[in-house]
Amino acid sequence: MTEGLFANLSQTGLDPDPAREAIAAKFLLADPDGARLSAVFRQTFDLLYDGQHTGRYRWDQLMKTEKTHYGSLFEINLRRAFDDVIDDVPDESSVLDYRVSGYDIDCKYSQKMHGWMLPPECFGHLLLVATANDEKGLWSLGVVRASEVNRRKTENRDGKTQLNQRGTAQIRWIFRDQPLPPNILLTLDPEIIRRIFSLKTGQARILQLCRLVTGRRIGRNTIATVAQQDDYMARVRDNGHGARTRLRKEGYLIPGEYAAHRNVARALDQPLPQAGEIVSIRVVPAQVGEFPAVEIGGRWWRVAQDGEEVTEPAPKLPRV
Repeated sequence: MTEGLFANLSQTGLDPDPAREAIAAKFLLADPDGARLSAVFRQTFDLLYDGQHTGRYRWDQLMKTEKTHYGSLFEINLRRAFDDVIDDVPDESSVLDYRVSGYDIDCKYSQKMHGWMLPPECFGHLLLVATANDEKGLWSLGVVRASEVNRRKTENRDGKTQLNQRGTAQIRWIFRDQPLPPNILLTLDPEIIRRIFSLKTGQARILQLCRLVTGRRIGRNTIATVAQQDDYMARVRDNGHGARTRLRKEGYLIPGEYAAHRNVARALDQPLPQAGEIVSIRVVPAQVGEFPAVEIGGRWWRVAQDGEEVTEPAPKLPRV
C-alpha cells in the first residue's frame, strides 16, 4: 500500500498551504503504508455492526441513526489510534476536533466521496476528510482547507455547505481508495451465508464456517459475528469441543496467528493468518514428491482438492 505515499508526493495542482502539507506529512510519517488508518476504519465499521451481539455484518443492516454515528466513532477511534500524531486536544474554546503539528483541524466523514457537510465554524479552517465503503472494501483520507473559494455558495437552513468542484480538486490525499481489512462475510455466496446462519448454536455455526470457508483469512470479528457468544474464540480452539478438535476427523487444519501455525499455512501455500485470524484448510496425506506439502507428526500432508474424499483425520497442529 505504499502507492498511497508516492501518490501524495507527486500530487500537483494544489494551492500552497504549508499547514495542510505539514498535517499530511505527519500522518504519512506515522503510517507510511496506511495500515494503522485502515485498521481504524475497520474497527469503526465493526463497532457499529456489533456482530457479536446482533449478527450484523453489512452496512444496509444498520438503522439510519446508526449510520450517521459512524463519523463520531471514527473521530474518537482516530484520536486514540494516533495519539502520536494528534499533539493534543484543542482547548475548550476551540470548535475544531484535533491539533496536528500545531494546527487545528476538523474531522469530517461521509459515506459518499465529496459528501462532507461543512458547518460555519469550520469555514476557513483545515479539514481532515474521510470516506469508506465496506462493500467495496475501500477507504480514503485527505486534508483540505474550507476556504471561501473552495466552498459552495449555497447553504442549508443550518448554514452548512459542501466543497465545490474546485475544493474537491484541492484535497491533499494522504491515501485514496486504499483496501480495508477484509469483511469476509460480505464476499460469501448468499447460499453459504444461509447455510451458516441457519444453524441454531454458535458452535454449530463456527463449525459450518470452517467447513465452507477454506483457504481464506477469517478475522476475530467474523468469528464473533458468527458465534454471537461471549467467549467466541473458544469455539475455534483445540479444547475438546472447539472447531480444531471436532473438525480434525473431517480433515481440517485451522492454523491461527502463532508462528508455528503460520509456518504450516506457509508450507501449504495458504494465506497467512494475521493477529486474531484463522485459516481453515482441508488436508489429506501427501505422496512422496507432492508439493506444496507440510510435515506434521512425522507424516506429510497437502491441501485436499475440491470433492476429494478425506479418509484420515488431520494431524494436530504444532504446539505453540
